[in-house]
Amino acid sequence: MASVFTMTQANAQSAGNGSDRASFRQSLISDVIVIIGILALIGAIAVMLPDIDKAVGPQGMPSTISTDPRNLPYYAMRSVFRMFIALLCSLIFTVVYGLAAARSRRLGAILIPLLDILQSVPILGFLSATISIWLVLFPGSILGVEAASIFAIFTSQAWNMTFSFHRSLLSEPTELDEAAKILRLSHWQRFWKLDMPNSMIPLLWNCMMSVGGGWFFLTASEMISVNNRTYALPGIGSYVAEASKHRQLGNIGWAIVTMIIVVVLIDFCLWKPLTAWSEKFRITSSSSASPRRSLVLTIIRQSHLNDVLAALLRPCGDFLDRITRPLGRTGSRWHLASTRSRVGDVAFGTVMTLIIAVGVIAWIDSIRNGAGLAQIWHVLGLGFLTFLRVMLLTVVCSIVWVPIGAGIGMNPRLSRIFQPVIQVLSSFPANFTFPLVTLWFIAWHIDINWGTMLLMSLGTQWYILFNVIAGASSIPDDLREMSRSFGLTPLQRWTKLILPAVFGSWCTGGITAAGGAWNASIVSETVTYGHTTLTASGLGSYIAASTASGNMSKTLLGVTVMAMFVVIVNRIFWHPLENLAERRFSLTS
Repeated sequence: MASVFTMTQANAQSAGNGSDRASFRQSLISDVIVIIGILALIGAIAVMLPDIDKAVGPQGMPSTISTDPRNLPYYAMRSVFRMFIALLCSLIFTVVYGLAAARSRRLGAILIPLLDILQSVPILGFLSATISIWLVLFPGSILGVEAASIFAIFTSQAWNMTFSFHRSLLSEPTELDEAAKILRLSHWQRFWKLDMPNSMIPLLWNCMMSVGGGWFFLTASEMISVNNRTYALPGIGSYVAEASKHRQLGNIGWAIVTMIIVVVLIDFCLWKPLTAWSEKFRITSSSSASPRRSLVLTIIRQSHLNDVLAALLRPCGDFLDRITRPLGRTGSRWHLASTRSRVGDVAFGTVMTLIIAVGVIAWIDSIRNGAGLAQIWHVLGLGFLTFLRVMLLTVVCSIVWVPIGAGIGMNPRLSRIFQPVIQVLSSFPANFTFPLVTLWFIAWHIDINWGTMLLMSLGTQWYILFNVIAGASSIPDDLREMSRSFGLTPLQRWTKLILPAVFGSWCTGGITAAGGAWNASIVSETVTYGHTTLTASGLGSYIAASTASGNMSKTLLGVTVMAMFVVIVNRIFWHPLENLAERRFSLTS
């Protein structure tokens, strides 16, 4: 017996040593791969930084770039760098703005309507109003145009992320909110233990969608044409614009191939690991039967990167925890007398009314001295035409993508198969194909007034699909198992579980898709290939033309009317639906 035990113990020890050696070898290989990846990233940034801050030459700001296909890898790196700097800024904005709107009743009453206005302002409106500021902040340097380009990409990314984060904060499960209060978490601790984990899945999917939206407006943000001036930055978007201008279909093809490679690499190296990692934030009491996997995430987990980051960031987190404790703990309240509260509300409302009144008077004066008040009715008519396109587009995209998105989100196997495909399609800049589509419209004699709806849908339908997928994937496994246990028919399962569960996500996707469609009208209602230009009647083409010609009064009028349409529709239609989703179809009780 002793000899058998000794032999078994020795075999187990030998197996254990072998396992330890294998584990050590895997860890070592993973560390090497991670270090190589970090060094490659630092090297790529080091290569680009000198050109980003390059001084302006004697010819002034460049208005053209080379269309040599050999420059495409470098142009792609510059575009990706701008995209993720803008995404980082969008994340910071999302957290600060969303928390302020969700945690303060008075601020929320102002910030959410303001967010409606901000998402309705096209990037050309932001560019025309801020390009001079960026050039003054960075005189004599290309960095001014770079900052303007990053800001333009930011304005195409931030709004849907903020809407998603704000809705997640308002729909936190009551049980978790009560647990945070019972545990007396500080506001900093609540942010990391409840707010961010609860919002992680929808926020991640909206980050992916934001990057896709940024790619859609890449051409307009890298080939900036405002006030009768053109500023061209090295990038894949400006490359396509320049190749289209010179009718270089071959070069456009190379740009499309490069873009596909970039999107696939980003999906493999970033989005796939993040979606697999985010699975741990699902609200469920059982593990997923088919968990998501990612080779990159596996390598990172096997390496010592997590330990190094924890050691570096823990002191910073402890310091922030200490300095935020005086702000109070979750659940603490400063009870104000009702009279004082009413006085504060009246004062706040009076100040905001005065500010709005002053703004309206200044706007009317500017329009009267510029485009003329009679122009308002013409622009309102153009806005109504674009509104009809946006409304029809939203209805059709919802009918098509809600069932598809819910099916993908509910099935992990389908999600693993289709998520990379959807990510590639949504991230691919649809306006790269506009020159080819323009040729198709011309050859088949398709009216651009109808064809522009197809162009708008190529960049905006994904907002609905991504939000529905995120909403469906967040359905707790307990509810799915309960629907099977009760023997619900497929129709009952859709009407009693799936559609109510994704209703709030569809509202978020619909409001951002509609806002994105208004923005997309800027680049979709006017398409050009070589010397051929097709222009649809609508508010988007009006703003594009007035911005390119430098008519600031007409640009201001067009942007204001567009914002008015978006805000009115949101107030009358979307926000009541969001309130209904929060009241009846959220996981709160």
